[in-house]
Amino acid sequence: MYLAQREGAVGYLYLSVGLILLIGMHSIRLVAPDWRERLIARRGPSIWRALHTGVSLPAVALIVWGFSLASADPVWLWLPPPWTRHVTAALTVPAFVLLAAALLPGSRIAWRVGQPLAASVKLWAFGHLVANGTLAHVMLFGSLLAWAVVSYVVLRRRMLAPRLRTTEGMAMRDLVVITSGLAMWAVFAFRLHGILMGVRPFG
Repeated sequence: MYLAQREGAVGYLYLSVGLILLIGMHSIRLVAPDWRERLIARRGPSIWRALHTGVSLPAVALIVWGFSLASADPVWLWLPPPWTRHVTAALTVPAFVLLAAALLPGSRIAWRVGQPLAASVKLWAFGHLVANGTLAHVMLFGSLLAWAVVSYVVLRRRMLAPRLRTTEGMAMRDLVVITSGLAMWAVFAFRLHGILMGVRPFG
């Protein structure tokens, strides 16, 4: 019991540090866009990508490690009712479609949403937050949800949405985005989620 509690405390520390690093790195675009642009102009985009990756990858590793340790001695804040799992499943489907829209630009979906990646994270984080009541889950998904909401609002306000001069080819791109998103959701939900997270959402 003592060992589990000690590992849990260390896990919360790693999880917190990882979240601070990851969200902090991805928030530079929000809070210091001019500094980011100057750095890219002075050092080049490859240096920025290296810096971004060099911070983000260890941050993700800390989050995964910390979450795993914290889950060894979970602190329950509430017990989610069974139906919340269906909410998670329902929200993750459009989340993956929006992720595909962010990865495959040029669709009407991406143009309408404006910030499909932030919108995807919002749905994904909220869906997992309502279905999991431990402190570790709240720290992880609550933090990502808050970042996604702020990111979406700030970037949408900055964005000057261009008028569509033509819709030619957009219906096909939308079809590709929807098909790709559903395929990614199916692969992750039925295969990768169990392998990576140790939990099979659909048994």
